[in-house]
Amino acid sequence: MSAFEYRAVDTAGRETRGVLEGDTARQVRQLLRDQGLTPLSVAETARREEKGPRQGLRLWATGLSTADRALVTRQLATLIQAGSPVEEALRAGARYTAKPHVQRLLMSLRARVVEGHSLASALAAYPRSFPEMYVATVRAGEEAGQLAGVLQRLADYTEEVMETRGQVTGALLYPLILTTAAVIIVALLLTYVVPEIVGVFESLGTALPTPTVILLRLSAFMQQWGPTILVILVAIPIGLTLALRNEGFRYRFDAGLLQLPGLGRLLMEIDSGRFARTLSILAASGAPVLDALGTASQVISRRPIRAAVRRAAAQVREGESVNKALHASGYFPPMMLQLIAIGEASGELDNMLHRAADYQERSTRMRVSLLVTLFEPALMLVMGLIVLYIALAMLLPIFELNQLVG
Repeated sequence: MSAFEYRAVDTAGRETRGVLEGDTARQVRQLLRDQGLTPLSVAETARREEKGPRQGLRLWATGLSTADRALVTRQLATLIQAGSPVEEALRAGARYTAKPHVQRLLMSLRARVVEGHSLASALAAYPRSFPEMYVATVRAGEEAGQLAGVLQRLADYTEEVMETRGQVTGALLYPLILTTAAVIIVALLLTYVVPEIVGVFESLGTALPTPTVILLRLSAFMQQWGPTILVILVAIPIGLTLALRNEGFRYRFDAGLLQLPGLGRLLMEIDSGRFARTLSILAASGAPVLDALGTASQVISRRPIRAAVRRAAAQVREGESVNKALHASGYFPPMMLQLIAIGEASGELDNMLHRAADYQERSTRMRVSLLVTLFEPALMLVMGLIVLYIALAMLLPIFELNQLVG
């Protein structure tokens, strides 16, 4: 039995869309006719995504959002923990979701499970919606017979990621808006306002003060090269995005970022916390340490740190402890390494990793908050000095003119 996405019209001519299960498209069309609907199109959802580019746009080209994935995971965990079979939990989740693309995905997953696939195998068919870490954790939970508990931990993890991301985004949003507004205002002043005002003094034929001359030259530069600068500013992020698709360039770029004072340490802490959280979930679900290290490395954004974790996994395979292997990389903070060492010695690695993740995430939030707190007054001070210079450059000719008249 498979899931089919259909498009049909009712007796009043209104179009309706949805997902039905059936053995064949013909059976689904008959089911629609039995409901008083006239089918317009019927397509098997799972196969449509697997065909990918040949069919044009993919069904879930961008995958599930973090919020959707958290909600789906929480629903499945609750239903499975209450005793519902996996296929019934997926059907219930599809029935009560208000989003068509989530419904299609859940019905496709259910169809695969009904065909005999494990839940992890079904999830692996949709990598844009369920990352490798998610699939590996579910697989480990199924093999250990702890699927409900693993899904609960995954739901907690996904919700914590959402919360942390929201806090960081919220903290950075105001300074970003303030910086953008400040740059636009200064650019408008230099391009349109300053030339009109200072041009009056130039027409008098008097020598202008040095600050005013500098301001006029800067204004002329903005008028001449402003559009070119704007194009460059737009092209830089686009070009950088394209260049970062090359792994060699991405590695060098990340290595450069990690060397920057302040920012490099912050990026290390972010990746360390994410890595510790993922590794703790995998370890608690029963995944082997070597597999867990390889899978958890996928959530690390910076390529040098990801490569260091893979080297550490190779050392662990040769008999080294996780603590010493990660310590050799130089990318992980001492507190995290100490907690891992305690976990290995006590046999509670998953609990210690959980504590390490909590510590790193709190540290990251505090650091971001501190940076934002320092950045806002610094930005206001810089903008105040720029506006003061512009005001003085425009007022100095007036003062000199009054002296000449006097």
